[in-house]
Amino acid sequence: MNLIQTLAISALPIIFAITLHEAAHGYAARYFGDPTAWQMGRISLNPLRHVDLVGTLLVPGLILLLSAGGLLFGWAKPVPVNFSNLRRPKQDMLWVAAAGPGANLMMALGWALLLKIVAGSADHAYSEALKEMARVGIGINGVLMVLNLLPLPPLDGGRIVVSLLPSAAAWKFAQLERWGFPILLALLFFGLLDTILRPFLRLFNSLIRVLFGF
Repeated sequence: MNLIQTLAISALPIIFAITLHEAAHGYAARYFGDPTAWQMGRISLNPLRHVDLVGTLLVPGLILLLSAGGLLFGWAKPVPVNFSNLRRPKQDMLWVAAAGPGANLMMALGWALLLKIVAGSADHAYSEALKEMARVGIGINGVLMVLNLLPLPPLDGGRIVVSLLPSAAAWKFAQLERWGFPILLALLFFGLLDTILRPFLRLFNSLIRVLFGF
């Protein structure tokens, strides 16, 4: 499979995995009382409303082109959420944060179901392309789910921890947010991010194989 074919097959699952993750945050925020994302037109299943040129297209594309089995990930334009607008800000923060990884889980299951159906059907001209697209969909959604569940603000897992901690401890833990992205970049640069995520990704992939009988 040449580079053009690889990019063409991978584009759809990558774009939807990254952008629908953000849309899910917006849907959850509106449900729990914050209309900010809706007012800004960010509650949409249209990926174009969420695409970030660098994080959604350039970074995943370069990883696909330059790495051999590297950790495929990316990001979209963050959906704006005003947590003070939520009906119960501290408690509802958990559900708004969990919506993104939850969307990735549902998409991974959907791609796994597609892979199961295609693998069990008669071969046709698009069989291998659909199988590879489904594998990319499972992989990118698994990575985004596990990555975003790391307990590090401003990742979703960090916000979930803030929601669960007592108020005083939650306030102190939330102060890590200013250092969250530099910490993440340092972990990535020194190869530690892959080391942290791999055991959880192996567990996730094992569960997918058991669930769908791969």
